[in-house]
Amino acid sequence: MDYKKLKIATKAILIGSQPDELTGSVIPPIYQTSTFAQTSPGEHKGYEYTRSHNPTRTRLESCLASLENATFSMVTSSGMSACSLILQSLPHGSKILCGDDVYGGTYRLLNTIYNDRFEIKHINTTDIESVKIELNSFKPDLVWIESPTNPMLQISDIKAICNSAHIVGAKVVVDNTFMSPYFQNPLDLGADMVMHSLTKYINGHSDVLGGAIMLNDSAQYEKLWYLQNSIGPSQSPFDSWLVLRGVKTLSVRMKAHEENAIKIADFLIKHPNVEKVIYPGLESHPQHKLAKSQMNGFGGMLSLYIKGGLSESSKFLKQLSLFTLAESLGGVESLIEHPAIMTHASVPVKERNELGITDNFIRISVGIEDIDDLKADLKQALDAI
Repeated sequence: MDYKKLKIATKAILIGSQPDELTGSVIPPIYQTSTFAQTSPGEHKGYEYTRSHNPTRTRLESCLASLENATFSMVTSSGMSACSLILQSLPHGSKILCGDDVYGGTYRLLNTIYNDRFEIKHINTTDIESVKIELNSFKPDLVWIESPTNPMLQISDIKAICNSAHIVGAKVVVDNTFMSPYFQNPLDLGADMVMHSLTKYINGHSDVLGGAIMLNDSAQYEKLWYLQNSIGPSQSPFDSWLVLRGVKTLSVRMKAHEENAIKIADFLIKHPNVEKVIYPGLESHPQHKLAKSQMNGFGGMLSLYIKGGLSESSKFLKQLSLFTLAESLGGVESLIEHPAIMTHASVPVKERNELGITDNFIRISVGIEDIDDLKADLKQALDAI
């Protein structure tokens, strides 16, 4: 069978999870080993040392590559280590054009760790005309996109940006964590690399850290693998097994996340203590039509503005019972957070305010619990303020 023709739900379950050839075990074993025996010096069965390769990690990588319609996939110990490997692959002095609304950890990595190695410029990537101007004047080596962005959920025209970037010789990386491969495939839209925090939707159970890079360029893959093997941010066999286990339910989870998120967005719009709701699935979202054109759904992330300030936001967050106040996202449970204090605290106050990450701004990762219970919890917390 041509596995490339399979639908994503089938690929998530079958690819990388074929029964064990030795025993017939339907669920493949974890190769919880650090090293592998060699029949003679330099002669082995494809594996030498788990930092370099591991059969469990190989299975996960084959699955993830198939989900993003990629030739290659590389799994790392965290989403941030995946980001670091991509940046490490660039020569000193490279120019990076990055979205101005990105995950706080990405902002911190670029602007406090790699700021003395690269020339970095931030721009609103939803404005394609401004992007084209910067591509021609700044002439970046790499364009870094989040779409939807974290936490403002802005949508960038991935295909248009990739087309324009390639004209000036720039490569494009898309952080696809918020959508997962189920709802969006940036490589199909022209991106050179796609990265994910596996910690989020792909694993889906808030019990493991991981990152991944998917791509089609063999030379770029070899460069990234050499860096990973040399620096060492490889994912452990057990964590790889956990992600391979979690990804099997990706399709059913993403459908449930989206279904709940749409209903919660509709509920929040009507509450008198909510100033504004941001969700790509709402017609009021400024890039709603673009989202429909390049995504297969709208995901489980939404943001809102509480009427009031920090006091009202804090009271609301403390009053919740079913929504857990915590960083991260993409697990089966509903999480809620205050970006200005939590995930985006590393972004300077002036820039946070310009983006709209104010004291009354809240981000929600909608879980797959019963929708009536979730709405009831939100109602009693909102009513309390």
